Amino acid sequence: MAIGDSATEGLQDIDEKGSYRGWADRLAEHIAAAQDERLEYANLAVRSLRLNEIRRTQFDRALALEPDLMSIVGGVNDVIAPRPDFGRIAADFESMFTEATARGITVFTFLMPDPSFLNPLGRYVKERAAILADITRAAAESAGVLVLDLSEYPVASDPRLWYEDRLHGNWLGHQRMAEAFADLLGYPGFEHWPEPIGGAPRRVHSLEKIGADIDWAVHWLGPWLGRGLVHMPHGRGITAKRPVPEVVGRRDRVA
Repeated sequence: MAIGDSATEGLQDIDEKGSYRGWADRLAEHIAAAQDERLEYANLAVRSLRLNEIRRTQFDRALALEPDLMSIVGGVNDVIAPRPDFGRIAADFESMFTEATARGITVFTFLMPDPSFLNPLGRYVKERAAILADITRAAAESAGVLVLDLSEYPVASDPRLWYEDRLHGNWLGHQRMAEAFADLLGYPGFEHWPEPIGGAPRRVHSLEKIGADIDWAVHWLGPWLGRGLVHMPHGRGITAKRPVPEVVGRRDRVA
C-alpha cells in the first residue's frame, strides 16, 4: 500500500506505455519476486497534494484495505508553498504513523536530501526542508516507522538520478529508490543500491549552468508558478492510478 504525492505516484518514471511507474511500483515488483505467496498492491498517491490532503483523501481509504505494509510520504508540497504550517504537518505525521503502526502495519517513509544541489530555488527552501525532515524523523521514531534518510547517501545527490524538472527522480532515480526500500525492508540482494553511478557527472561550466537554469525556469518553474497564481490545482483531474489492490506481476530485477 502506498499513499502520498507525486514522488509516490511515480513522476517522472515513464514506462513503455507512457504511464508513470515509479519507485512504489518497482518495489512491489521486487517484493513479489522475493516471495512465494501472491502480492496485492494499491497506490493511492496523487501529485501536488499537501500532507493534510493526503491524510484526508487517502489515509482512511488505505486503512480500510487492511494492508500489511504501507508507505506514507509527503510534506514537500507543503515546504514549497508560501506559508507551510509545520504544526499541522507534525500532527498529521504523528496521527498517521501512530494509527497505522497501532494496527500492526509495517510503515516506512523517506527523507529528501538537501534540495539546494538540485535547482536554484533549493537554497530558499533548504531550512524548511530540514525542519520537515526533523518533524518526519521524530514522528517516525516515536511510532516505530522505518525511515530511509537520503541525506546520508551521497549518491542521492547525483544529478543523473533526477529528471529535468529538478524536482522528481528519473527512471534511474526511482529504480535506486525501490532498491533502497527493498534493502530497508530486509530483502536480500539490494545492498548495492547506494553505490556511486559509474563515472563522474559531467562538469558544467558557469555559462552553461546559467543557460540551463534559464531553460529550467522557462519550461518548468514558470508554468508551475503560473498555475499557482491563478489558483489552478497542479494535480487537477488526477486520480489514483491503482485505487484498489491488484496482483503484482514479476519483472526482471534490473528492469
